[in-house]
Amino acid sequence: MARKPNYPFERMERERQKAAKAAEKANAKREAKERAQPTGGAPDAGSDQD
Repeated sequence: MARKPNYPFERMERERQKAAKAAEKANAKREAKERAQPTGGAPDAGSDQD
């Protein structure tokens, strides 16, 4: 006998997996952005002052 479908739970699981994948992608993008920036704080922090 086939199981009774549980549509709300299945949808919740799909959305949870999608959110986890999006968070992982955003984290990887943020880390890549941090690696691309030069170290040493804010760029040109004192150049605006005369």
